[in-house]
Amino acid sequence: MNENKKLINETSVLPNTPKQLHMDLRVEKQVKRDGIDMGVLSDGTAFLSGRGLARLCGVSSSAMSEILADWNGSPHKPRIRKIKEILNSRGLAYETPVIGPLMIDGAVGFAWPENVCLAVLEYCALDAQLQNPDQARQNYRLLAGKGLHDLIYKEVGYDPSHQIPEHWRIFHDRVSLTFSALPAGYFGIFKEIADMIVHLGQNGVHIDSSFVPDISVGISWGNYWSSNDLDSKWGKRVKFEHNYPEYFPQAASNPQQPWCYPESALGEFRRWFREVYIGEGKFSNYVTGAVRKKALPASFAQLAISAYATAVLPSPEAN
Repeated sequence: MNENKKLINETSVLPNTPKQLHMDLRVEKQVKRDGIDMGVLSDGTAFLSGRGLARLCGVSSSAMSEILADWNGSPHKPRIRKIKEILNSRGLAYETPVIGPLMIDGAVGFAWPENVCLAVLEYCALDAQLQNPDQARQNYRLLAGKGLHDLIYKEVGYDPSHQIPEHWRIFHDRVSLTFSALPAGYFGIFKEIADMIVHLGQNGVHIDSSFVPDISVGISWGNYWSSNDLDSKWGKRVKFEHNYPEYFPQAASNPQQPWCYPESALGEFRRWFREVYIGEGKFSNYVTGAVRKKALPASFAQLAISAYATAVLPSPEAN
């Protein structure tokens, strides 16, 4: 497997490590320098692999596996107690020293965030009484403070000022995948409701793998299209290839084959979307249904309905 594509997964899932996949995080960039794997996650967190951290500290990779396994042991072993004390002195605390498991290119692995790496490096340099601490001490002098953070950003070529904010990343990725997928002369649901998705995002409600409103809109519009025989009025709808971003659970069945519709029917769709989907409560039903299934929190539903349904429909006084 290409070293620059895989997340370091040399550490197997141990009894005291988290087992829930963090689908909202992924490796944004990753490189290998002097045998040390490093990278940046999609939220901007700089990280090292377990092997990379071990190499930085001048210890065997099994030492990182032991730290991971012992992190939540009781009572704390002296090594874990000291590393946590170092973190606490910086106002930090971690339930686990790793982020993950994370999914990337079908592989599962763990990332060691920069703050944990520095605490482990400080322990190895100053407290561990290693047989040969010179490497750990030299690297600690070089990388203390923001040194490790800046080094990783520089090596992977990550500039946070040029990055899309994470809460807009999913929308951006979905737009990129649908931009040129539609055949000429047809419109697709996701693109046509993009203004709704943007409006919701501006009000703090962002799409993710649990909130995919174009599926709901597409099903409702498709039923309306079929029941009213709109093929005969506007021309036949056709299928097109649509893909979800690879970090969506729905991506497992890529490519999707949703319908797209003749552009001649675009005015009819917009009227239906405003008057029927929003006006007759289908959007509200979709959101509240997601809450019942525990795919969305109740506060999310209230915010989404308030942010969009009231914005699209005129108030009674306007009639």
